[in-house]
Amino acid sequence: MTVNTSKNYSGLDYFKVIAAIFVIAIHTGPLMSYSEFADFLLTSIVARLAVPFFFMVSGFLLFRKLHNKPDQAMKALNTYISKILQIYIISILIYIPVNLYAGHYADGISVSVILSDIVFNGTFYHLWYLPALILGVYVVYVLSRKLSIYVVLIVTGLLYLIGLFGDSYYGLIEDIAVINSLYSWMFSIFDYTRNGLFYAPIFVALGLLAASREGRQPRSHAGYAFFSMIAIIMLLFEGIIVSSFELSRHDSMYVFLVPAIYVIFRWLLRYEGTGGLYVRHVSLWIYILHPLAIVLVRGLGELSGLQSILIENSLIHFATVVLVTIAAALIIVRVWYMRKSTSPQRNRAWRDINLTHLAHNLVELKRVVSADCVIMAVVKAVAYGHGSIEVAKTLSGAGVRYFAVAEIGEGIMLRKSGVKGDILVIGETCESRFGELVKYSLLQTVISAEYGECLNAFGRRIGVHVKIDTGMNRLGTCYENKERVMSIYRCKNLHVVGTYSHLAVADSLEAADIDYTREQIRRFNTLIEELKAEGINPGILHIQSSYGIMNYSKHNYGMVRPGIALYGLLSHSGEVKTKLDLRPVLSLRARVVLVKKVCGHKPIGYGHDCLTTHDSKIATISIGYADGIPRALSDNGGYVLIRGQAAKIMGKICMDHIMVDVTHIDHVERGEVATIIGQDGEAEISAEQFAEQCGTITNEILSRIGSRVERVYG
Repeated sequence: MTVNTSKNYSGLDYFKVIAAIFVIAIHTGPLMSYSEFADFLLTSIVARLAVPFFFMVSGFLLFRKLHNKPDQAMKALNTYISKILQIYIISILIYIPVNLYAGHYADGISVSVILSDIVFNGTFYHLWYLPALILGVYVVYVLSRKLSIYVVLIVTGLLYLIGLFGDSYYGLIEDIAVINSLYSWMFSIFDYTRNGLFYAPIFVALGLLAASREGRQPRSHAGYAFFSMIAIIMLLFEGIIVSSFELSRHDSMYVFLVPAIYVIFRWLLRYEGTGGLYVRHVSLWIYILHPLAIVLVRGLGELSGLQSILIENSLIHFATVVLVTIAAALIIVRVWYMRKSTSPQRNRAWRDINLTHLAHNLVELKRVVSADCVIMAVVKAVAYGHGSIEVAKTLSGAGVRYFAVAEIGEGIMLRKSGVKGDILVIGETCESRFGELVKYSLLQTVISAEYGECLNAFGRRIGVHVKIDTGMNRLGTCYENKERVMSIYRCKNLHVVGTYSHLAVADSLEAADIDYTREQIRRFNTLIEELKAEGINPGILHIQSSYGIMNYSKHNYGMVRPGIALYGLLSHSGEVKTKLDLRPVLSLRARVVLVKKVCGHKPIGYGHDCLTTHDSKIATISIGYADGIPRALSDNGGYVLIRGQAAKIMGKICMDHIMVDVTHIDHVERGEVATIIGQDGEAEISAEQFAEQCGTITNEILSRIGSRVERVYG
């Protein structure tokens, strides 16, 4: 399943802010000064929509991403969880002083108490949401790997039912000794069943369901409004009944929360426009900071003598806390975005190169080859645009001793930069430069028997690898011409270090292509056996490049030649037999240099074939086809990421600039960072996606990035 990654969900984003304000209402009781019953309806029933909505949005956005990149699902999941963990740790640190002041640990600290707080209770009364989200996401992810979506909903629904009897319906089981003892045991581990085991999974699973159904014909606004109203009425009725019969131990979980959340979510899903990551971050910080705002407002009330207004009047108290919290959240998010957009050393366009990911990919590739198989890292074409010197030095530091380049100049540059080990030139070197092969201790590929004779005639000993053409019909001596192949090994001035071939369709799992690849391997193996039978030592053998490693890993040779996979990518988004946790090494970014308002029905860019459909904000980004961005992207729905949201390319891509529509993205200013390839917040444009939109392969996109796009290593 592939979903539209460029879509914006302003309805979800802004309702998250409303939901965060609902949480503040729960903790302040805004209507208590006027009507206890009205406050009960608001804080104990209606506002309980907030946290389940958070869970469902998180599940929806996460599983959209996992559906788009199923081969990298675990990586995407771990990245998401690590971000939540970072937020959780920051939140714990923020509230340590408040906990100490409130005497939270006055009765002593034990390992069990700390573990219970961290895993279930959240260390502070509202922070339980973060560990619940982490646990709930993992539960749903594990279940969804083995079960259908509907079975996942049944399982998580049963967990929710167990939680209900420990929450709003506790009164139904508290007099049943056996069941009550079970719940008492559970409550010795955690304080409430509204946690990541019983509460969160059902709503995360509903997010998974919504993600799987995206693109289907939705109901009308009127239909969703009607069903939302019915669900909320039933929820209110249920809450009143539960309260009247005094059934609840807590009031977080209701039966009708589940349908109410789903219907409201589906309704809000219809609304597109401004919002995005900026608004999501604001809603998150409102949630995290509001207890501090409560403490601050109460303190101000006591210090100023305005307790009767700021504290005792519940509605004013609530409104003041909301305003203080929103102001603080806006300041934090604004400062964060300003910090992200300020990077004076990167003035125009640049490549972020993550060398840690490069080292990780090397480990992943080593994992699937035999222990005695060595890696020849392909660093041709400036290491596929990543910078051959830095890449080779990083890999050399990780133990790689063999490198492949396309032409002699690339090899000499590595040698002059201090790169040791074997460096193989896989293309032709002209006769006038044979001396440099010897001078810089470079290995040369013998691309034909005739070329081998030229190398031999030079009169000095040259280390070589012999290339066998087994069906690629590009370079190498044909496997059928055994006598000509053997003549290469008999040249007295050639020191044969290795013998290799290249697989033409190893990236395809089509039956015909698999048969052709197996035939190439058979041809290579047969020829090698015949050479050995003649007393010829072919040296180290290698035939597998990136796709050969992943699709034909059972074939054991002395060496493999990974190229694109080293850089965390595949040439295209097709399936492979062996799944690797590859991490992209390169991200491509550029600056917004101008943001202007353009009236509706005005042309954008060359040719006047792109018109705005309404009054728009158009951002100009300082990168273009001279920097390697294919002009074809203009007409294929191309977009970039700004502030975690997709900004559609408008008009033809120019030599030095791209224009994009940022009407729906708040606060875009000059100096903003635009991501062309890579991740921005929760959104990502992979190099594979980018290449497919341009009608080419990843290898071409990376290697054609222009020289004026600087590299920034980290």
